[in-house]
Amino acid sequence: MQGFLPVNKKDMREQDIEQLDFVLVTGDAYVDHPSFAHAVISRYLVGHGYSVGILAQPNWKTGDAFKALGRPRLGFLISAGNMDSMVNLYTAAKKRRGRDLYSPGGKAGKRPARTTQVYAKKIREAYGDVPIIVGGIEASLRRFAHYDYWENKILPSILASSGADLLVYGMGERAIVEIAEALDGGLKVRDVTYVRGTVYKAENLERVYDYVELPGENKVNGEKHVFAEAFLTQMQNRRDVLVQQHKSCYIVQNPPANKLTQKELDFVYALPYQRRAHPAYTQPVPALDEVKFSITATRGCVGECAFCALYYHQGKELVWRSENSVLQEAEAFLADKEFKGYIHDVGGPTANLYGTKCTNPAGVCAKRRCLVPVPCKHLKEGQRAYVKLLGKLRGLQGVKKVFIRSGVRHDLALMDKSGLFIRELAKHHVSGQLKLAPEHASRRVTELMGKPPIERYEQFCRAFERESKKVGKKQHVLPYYMCAHPGCTLDDAIVLAEYMRDSGFCPEQAQEFYPTPGTLASCMYYTGLNPLTGREVFVEKSVEGKAMQRALMQYKNPGNAGMVGKALRKADREDLAANGKRGLLRGRKRQ
Repeated sequence: MQGFLPVNKKDMREQDIEQLDFVLVTGDAYVDHPSFAHAVISRYLVGHGYSVGILAQPNWKTGDAFKALGRPRLGFLISAGNMDSMVNLYTAAKKRRGRDLYSPGGKAGKRPARTTQVYAKKIREAYGDVPIIVGGIEASLRRFAHYDYWENKILPSILASSGADLLVYGMGERAIVEIAEALDGGLKVRDVTYVRGTVYKAENLERVYDYVELPGENKVNGEKHVFAEAFLTQMQNRRDVLVQQHKSCYIVQNPPANKLTQKELDFVYALPYQRRAHPAYTQPVPALDEVKFSITATRGCVGECAFCALYYHQGKELVWRSENSVLQEAEAFLADKEFKGYIHDVGGPTANLYGTKCTNPAGVCAKRRCLVPVPCKHLKEGQRAYVKLLGKLRGLQGVKKVFIRSGVRHDLALMDKSGLFIRELAKHHVSGQLKLAPEHASRRVTELMGKPPIERYEQFCRAFERESKKVGKKQHVLPYYMCAHPGCTLDDAIVLAEYMRDSGFCPEQAQEFYPTPGTLASCMYYTGLNPLTGREVFVEKSVEGKAMQRALMQYKNPGNAGMVGKALRKADREDLAANGKRGLLRGRKRQ
């Protein structure tokens, strides 16, 4: 289907659709671009012969808003949006955000808190027993009983709390088409219990076979070590059926969907996206600006950073698009009058994972991190293929520059012993600053984060600066650091501050750890345990303790001198309470 998908009855009449097969309800504005999940899922369904309408940011205070496209023939699909709705609405300090980058004009207030549950309940009020399938990042990461930072307690599976019938987790193309085929064939939604990549509810386990049972909702809610053990099973077991007893039902998770083949992934990105926001919007959608001329080339991530949910959501089985597929998407940019010759990004969860393979005959490991503490012998980096692809993109007539902005894993970059990737990166794909995320300088903290030690970051920086100098460019690395991550004590925060002092870099903004559902670090935050080892982990939860760590990250700011001084006294490090080169106090005399 060319053009935008229907958003009202008028569109349906013009497209000769009497009744839609599916209505997809999303908490984001309707942007028909492959960086927006609702666009991918709806286009994929249409590409398989189903009609889909988009209900974007409906007024959730009335059930009538969910009737705008009528009752769908097969069911409603719900996605809270490209972000978890609570992360979208609140900062790490639990303060309400003033902007929503996924809404027209960046206007806040266009979606409710806990969007998935609210939408599902309103649809149930409006249409009774219509099939409701939830998916996207919010649903995927809340598929079992989980820790909720905003209420500071364990909440039940979102499938149970929302009243939906099915949950699609991970990348949902395969699962959603299988569900569509089942419903189209006359199967009741309650009987669609066999699709990989889905979670369903069961009254009992009589028809569930060969499963691993997790501790129940009540059990994980009462004992933190049990929650940690349950989370570890969820994170590492990607082959078995998992079940968890809840108060009203059993939550049953089928194994993950098989990853798409390269041909199938190419098909996803060849669908007729309009690559712009719906013309009904009078203001731009800010989130589109950075990605409009970006290209997603890979899926999956072997980084497994403890604070990132991508591993739990996408998995670490990698797949990347063919060169022709990526080049065809870039060539389509040339016809857009807004394209000025700059491709903003070619990447994915980690840009330089393109071409990387796991060669383990037994398959991808569930219990070993691929890159830390040292790269796995079965991981074969493919950066030469990535460099080749980037070179072909640069060669397209009308393309002036190809940037890499979706993140470079520096320890992976160093696996290329020829230095080709770093050389090409410095020569062609950076404009002044390269953003990297070493995250911390304390080895104790980076180990818990699943990040390489700071020495590997320094090794990369030396190589990057050397290659930049060779081509006559003044370029430097802009690092990102994080405070208050589980395991980060005040002493560790001082180690980071001293490292920044010695490196001459002090960030304008301090990134504080945000405990979001589905991450290993959030499990550590709640339980005070490292599930991987069973050992206790220090967690800074006090407002003052977090403030001290933030202040140390920005010790050069004179406004932080009081808090920095307090932190140094508490840590018995008054040797650093000075204005000199070795001191961490600025703008205030030592007291």
